[in-house]
Amino acid sequence: MPNIIDQNMGPGNFSASADHAYVYPEGQNLRPGSKEHQDLLTKIYNRARESSNKMSERFPVWKKIDRNLTAFVTTDEAERLVKEKDDRKPVSIVVPYSFATLETLLTYMSAAFLDSPIFRYEGVSPEDVIGAMMMEKVVDLQMMKSKAGLNLHTSYRDGYAYGLGIVAPKWDVTYGKKVQIQEDGFLSAVLKKFVGLGPKKVNVDAVLYEGNRLQNIDPYLYLPDPNVPVDSPQKGEYVGWIEETNYMRLMEMEKTGSLFNVKYLKELQANAGRSLFNKQAADSGRNDRLTSYMQGAVETRPIDVIWMYINLIPKEWKLGSGEYPEKWLFAMAADKVILGAAPMNLNHNMFPVGVCAPDSDGYSTSPVSRMEIVYGLQEHLDWLFSSHMTNVRKAINDMLVVDPSLININDLKDPAPGKLLRMRRAAWGRGVENAVKQLSVVDVTRGHMQDTAIITDLMQKCTGSVDAIMGFQRHSSERVSATESKQTRGGALSRLQKAARIVSLQMMQDLGYMIGSHTQQLMSNELFVNISGRWMEDLKKEYGDVSRMKVSPMDLAIDFDVYNKDGSIQGTEDGDLWIQLYQIIGSNPLLQQQFDTAKIFVHIARQLGAKDVQDFVKKIPQQANVVPDATVEKEVQAGNMIPAEAIAQIGGGVE
Repeated sequence: MPNIIDQNMGPGNFSASADHAYVYPEGQNLRPGSKEHQDLLTKIYNRARESSNKMSERFPVWKKIDRNLTAFVTTDEAERLVKEKDDRKPVSIVVPYSFATLETLLTYMSAAFLDSPIFRYEGVSPEDVIGAMMMEKVVDLQMMKSKAGLNLHTSYRDGYAYGLGIVAPKWDVTYGKKVQIQEDGFLSAVLKKFVGLGPKKVNVDAVLYEGNRLQNIDPYLYLPDPNVPVDSPQKGEYVGWIEETNYMRLMEMEKTGSLFNVKYLKELQANAGRSLFNKQAADSGRNDRLTSYMQGAVETRPIDVIWMYINLIPKEWKLGSGEYPEKWLFAMAADKVILGAAPMNLNHNMFPVGVCAPDSDGYSTSPVSRMEIVYGLQEHLDWLFSSHMTNVRKAINDMLVVDPSLININDLKDPAPGKLLRMRRAAWGRGVENAVKQLSVVDVTRGHMQDTAIITDLMQKCTGSVDAIMGFQRHSSERVSATESKQTRGGALSRLQKAARIVSLQMMQDLGYMIGSHTQQLMSNELFVNISGRWMEDLKKEYGDVSRMKVSPMDLAIDFDVYNKDGSIQGTEDGDLWIQLYQIIGSNPLLQQQFDTAKIFVHIARQLGAKDVQDFVKKIPQQANVVPDATVEKEVQAGNMIPAEAIAQIGGGVE
């Protein structure tokens, strides 16, 4: 491995030559080279090293999994020569069965969690109910605009491939330009009034987006506390990750006031902005990471930043007078410069990370993934295919025994079809029977293709992605009954539902709470949301028959709970059974009084695949409450009602 970074890595190797006169928090002197800066840098660096040493033990296995999830294999010298002679000839491959299995697992996870709304909220007390509905609508709009489904899909993929998938919610404010219509005109000195010329379009500075945005964290660059289980990051003393960014991006963040000391990074030598821990990931991780790491930057300035949340006592760290633990956020660039040090100041007081570990054992820092469980089977499957290809490639080439004294050997070497072989002059008239003989070739790998069916069947049983879930019908000589098909599919779905329910408890519930808390704490502008969906009828009762409603930050000042999804998907229940029950209820007046047939119908429609059933509900006009005359006379006599003429005499008339 060549020397990627010219300077020595680690803390204590950088001292700023210039003074950019930064003002640091809590009156500290965090100028690079100062004692306070060095002490803080060492504490952050040691935690990153402790975590990286533990996580890097898994990198070689993860790299093998990355290889299994592709169909490309680096050819050896012998196969390279084969391809050079004829690039149409097959060589060793990775049979993409692990990829197909992973796609099946991800399909279920996407169906279980990514339908709108991704996060559901409920009010704690009766006065919080409407606010929770508004919270759900606002968060759903944020998830749609930020394309959070893509980030969640990546975390599910990482969870199945590597054993852990990490996503971090953050509050994002994007500024830009908006088009507004303003009245154009001028102030007339003659008429002494404003003369309008009509409306015109103008571009004004505005907030284009304000809300939560999810950020994926590469497992190769994740720095958790190794003393706690992977699915319990909130129990650790710290959690962090490495972000691959650049100098210009950091300068933009410094402009907003969130960072400092960025200007000192200009003093680093070329390509010296990388982190030692990213180098470890590059050495042992994916090939694309190593390639990007080894390409020395000439014009750009790539910089690795370690973001780390640490639960600390400010007085012991000389960051304040507090004597009890507080969560702080630190940023360390290139293992040499502190760019940020500030209290987290989030109402939920949680490390803003969510971890998806569907196969966690509840104890390991980095558990065995589902793709790792079937790695040996995948490797054997690849060998069966590759060895069979090698044998076939060998068999289709003629293996001949030749008497060179009887035949012109150069004619025999010509691979062209329809060749003409010339006998030597001494063999003329003696016949050609004994000149060339074809050796019999036995395909010893003939049974390999049958063995692959056994291997793939084992992989399906280990991962739960059986044929019924993949969309393939079981091949059998006997007739497959409807009952058997339903039971097989139901059993497979229950296994996938178990993993989805675990992920819901591990990550989705925490993410939903943090995202809702961020919205409640940091939202500053009013916005309009669509009221269609599961709360449509309740919201229309509150706001009238409108399609959109305005939500202000004050409307979200509520106590809320996150609705925990059970990991099931639509269509997992027996639709035929529900239809039979619906028919029984419809024919029994007593059951009609006990059950809401309209809600049962909506449930059946959803189980059969319909999503937006509420869009087809007819609007029933509200009718006045008409009271029979006899009832009115009785109430007047009892003194519960007053005649209209009496009200007119008391109040001076009725409008």
